[in-house]
Amino acid sequence: MNEAFVYDSIRTPFGKFGGGLAAIRPDDLAAHVVRSIVNRAPGLTIDALEAGAVDEVVFGNANGAGEENRNVARMATLLAGLPTSVPGTTVNRLCGSSLDAAIIASRQIAVGDADVVLVGGVESMSRAPWVLPKTEKPYPAGDMMLASTTLGWRLVNPTMPPEWTVSNGEATEQLRERHGISRDRQDEFASRSHNLSDEAWNEGFYDDLVVPVPGTDLTRDEGIRSGSSAEKLSGLRTSFRPDNGDRSGTTKGGTVTAGNASPLSDGASAVLLGSGAAAATIGLEPIARIAGRGAAANEPQFFGFAPVEAAKRAIAKAGISWDQVGAVELNEAFAAQSLACIDAWKIDPGIVNRHGGAIAMGHPLGASGGRILGTLAHSLQRTGERWGVAAICIGLGQGLAVVLENLTAKN
Repeated sequence: MNEAFVYDSIRTPFGKFGGGLAAIRPDDLAAHVVRSIVNRAPGLTIDALEAGAVDEVVFGNANGAGEENRNVARMATLLAGLPTSVPGTTVNRLCGSSLDAAIIASRQIAVGDADVVLVGGVESMSRAPWVLPKTEKPYPAGDMMLASTTLGWRLVNPTMPPEWTVSNGEATEQLRERHGISRDRQDEFASRSHNLSDEAWNEGFYDDLVVPVPGTDLTRDEGIRSGSSAEKLSGLRTSFRPDNGDRSGTTKGGTVTAGNASPLSDGASAVLLGSGAAAATIGLEPIARIAGRGAAANEPQFFGFAPVEAAKRAIAKAGISWDQVGAVELNEAFAAQSLACIDAWKIDPGIVNRHGGAIAMGHPLGASGGRILGTLAHSLQRTGERWGVAAICIGLGQGLAVVLENLTAKN
């Protein structure tokens, strides 16, 4: 079996819903990161691409119902100007789509079906269309309701158990209730995300990881609130349940707010994967090895807890233990679910999302897996730690995780 390596990663700044990237089509966002990461690889010239240097483009996307035109990976390669001979496939595992793309590509490399695979993901939640179901009979007399494809359930099968089909926010309230995650802890975690994100940008951590989108003024993640504090966030109204004043996290009262949850976002990410021999083709040296992969599932309403088992499986596949892990990139769908996972792993919270997370930076569903994988590889390079875990929760009760080994580790 071949080893699969990370050679490079980039992403766009993440924009707010209706914000700085809302005017850009998702296929154009995807094409931009595809074109940009190819241009950063000295060996991936037009001649090399035409000769088959890139075996496949695998992209994640949670929507597909609009301007993505079902297969946004193929659309992106064509719009980016890659040769028409480069194939592309789109993966949909909702929030985990681009991490799943990386997992799929790494397996292609492992079995020898591919040598270089460009992976990533994209989402424009601003531009997600409304959909209208078709009627069973022509000329219906009654009204029809449009369904938003931006986030969550739509056109639900009536035989699905109702406890599974609650909103993501209500599901998170149920999860924090089960695990006793207080409102104060959630707000503290959220303020930490904003402040670490702001610090990382100010220190230049993201300078080489983020490529601005032409035609926009956005140069950094739009949702970051510098100077955030738990005290400020504590004044926000709850979003999914009434606030009964009990902040303990153990009662039926609401605790989840717009401030301690990830926002709707737009953006794209890309990661260049290859075998060890691919260094000569790409013209770069690998920076991290994909050492373990894990997928897990549980009850749909407890989707936020699924990364716990996924990471456990990925770590076992890598042949290491949690006490060897020096960095974790956990996608922050909600503060409550992030804290539940960290508590279950029994790890030092200080190693998690050192450079901020999705609560501050945003969560464009199809792009987030690529973001955390690329950030993890870059973070390990910076600190010299050997092992890191990228993990993400997924709507409908799933989780994914990848273990990376830093090839330039100090120990």
